Amino acid sequence: MTGVELLGLVMLLVMLGAIFIGLPISFTLLFLALMFGYVGMGERVFNLAYLQTIGLMKQDELVAVPMFVLMGFICDQAGLMERLFKAFRDLFAPLKGALYVVVILTATLFGIAAGTVGATVALLGIMAGPMMIRSGYDVRMSAGAIAAGGTLGILIPPSVMLVVMAPVLDISIIDLYAAAFGPGFLLSAMFIAYTLIRCHFNPKLGPPVPVEERQASMRIVLWECLVGLVPVTVLTIVTLGAILAGITTAAEAAAFGALGAILLVVAYGKFTWRGLLDACYATLATTSMVLLLAVASNVFGAVFAWLGTATWMTKALLASPLPPWGTMSLLLTLIFLLGWPFEWPAIVFIFLPMLAPVAKGLGYDMVWFGCIVAVVLQTAFLSPPVAMSAYYLKQVVKEWNLRLIYRGMADFMVIQCVCVALVLIFPAIAMWFPQWLQARRVAARTAQIEYVAPPQSAAATLDGPRVAIRNF
Repeated sequence: MTGVELLGLVMLLVMLGAIFIGLPISFTLLFLALMFGYVGMGERVFNLAYLQTIGLMKQDELVAVPMFVLMGFICDQAGLMERLFKAFRDLFAPLKGALYVVVILTATLFGIAAGTVGATVALLGIMAGPMMIRSGYDVRMSAGAIAAGGTLGILIPPSVMLVVMAPVLDISIIDLYAAAFGPGFLLSAMFIAYTLIRCHFNPKLGPPVPVEERQASMRIVLWECLVGLVPVTVLTIVTLGAILAGITTAAEAAAFGALGAILLVVAYGKFTWRGLLDACYATLATTSMVLLLAVASNVFGAVFAWLGTATWMTKALLASPLPPWGTMSLLLTLIFLLGWPFEWPAIVFIFLPMLAPVAKGLGYDMVWFGCIVAVVLQTAFLSPPVAMSAYYLKQVVKEWNLRLIYRGMADFMVIQCVCVALVLIFPAIAMWFPQWLQARRVAARTAQIEYVAPPQSAAATLDGPRVAIRNF
């Protein structure tokens, strides 16, 4: 290791120490990058910081971030989750563990529409918590289902995390969105199966909904389910369908999704100018945090790479005696452990650019790597000491002890680890959809190539056959 590479390693260690003691991440990254960069490369570090900032501003994918965030905050005001929850509650009322199924299904579908975590966990806690307490549901399992179900929004598209991750890994947001569907829905199904199996063998964990709280008319139940599902379907078609079909960019689809969310608020009769303004304020605060961290980590990463430490780390990991799957397991374990003290923006912006070259050097598909990293990062909301889902839930359900909430989340973290193992062993879980979309795109491009038969003229005969290639 050269002296310059050692300087970069010291910068990384100082950064970790500063963040662990509670210093602001963004300003710490900028300060350390400029300070250590000036020592290692002189005044050129300021030019590098300027060019990295300008380059980040030119990334079209990041334009979608504020629109998707706004769509999520507006969906919270539309009462969409309340409608879904009540419809599913009436539909599954006679089932053992009905409320667990209702919570996870509602979180899954609302995650497609909004892609938020904090609001989803809080709303589910407000709606399901008191009902679970009245129905005699197990506190530990109830807290775990709400917290784990609420985190699905960070994995299932249109997740803001996936929008941010795609340019970091230099992959298509379309392919990453498509890859996340398989693990996202698999994880949701595993959560539901776990709760149903446990309630089957021990009905005391989740008895059926009391008869007096059920809807008597099945016609009304089916109508409420239909009305509750239609808004989610419309938002999905407007946002994800347009992106996956290649009709619009992520930014354009996000704008249509935000507009669709506003129309839903109007349709439900809950639109107020004050509410729209509050959603815009919340969007501004969230987007500013994410993009400031993006700029700071981009500058930090550029200095870290220029010093050569990133290349040294990549070569060291690739030269390890572990087989490729062992090195990949080591990377994912490291990301899992980083999820304990850090939230996903810090991991995606700071550490993922350092680890991605190793995965690429091992020959792994970067879309698959991004997808499995997203599944691992989801545990950042369930793993202490950060475990933001626990704090969201504790704020709205005061009766539940924080220790029991943690224990309930730990049960579902085991399921997440099993899901990670399945995606590792069977990559097709994540890759079948993006590969199918890629095949369709190739077929569409091939169909645009038409063979034009040569005209029956002397000039044309001399020219020979011609192939007309239309715009791809």
